[in-house]
Amino acid sequence: MIHKMKLWKAPFNSIKNGKKDIELRLNDEKRQNIKIGDTIVFISNITSEEVRCEVVNLHYYNSFKELYDVFDKERLGYKENEIPNPKDMEKFYLKEEIEQFGVVGIEIKKIEE
Repeated sequence: MIHKMKLWKAPFNSIKNGKKDIELRLNDEKRQNIKIGDTIVFISNITSEEVRCEVVNLHYYNSFKELYDVFDKERLGYKENEIPNPKDMEKFYLKEEIEQFGVVGIEIKKIEE
């Protein structure tokens, strides 16, 4: 199955450049349909450029804090000089949504074209 997801410039470029391989999402109904082996087409919100990735694993947690505690910050899209903060995800998702659905770290591998 093919899924499409829009991304802001920094995370899009991190995936495009092969630095970010864990995409962080709310585990809502839409994301619950994602399976290992599926393809995700990430689309830049700025340029509409696309990057295709294969889903290689799915990591489920109750909160972004739990997910952040497991993975290196670079895999999540943070730069070496940045301090990772799970509260950053509250810019995109309400606390109530996170508590209701939990979160998923979608482990991806860029598909070279």
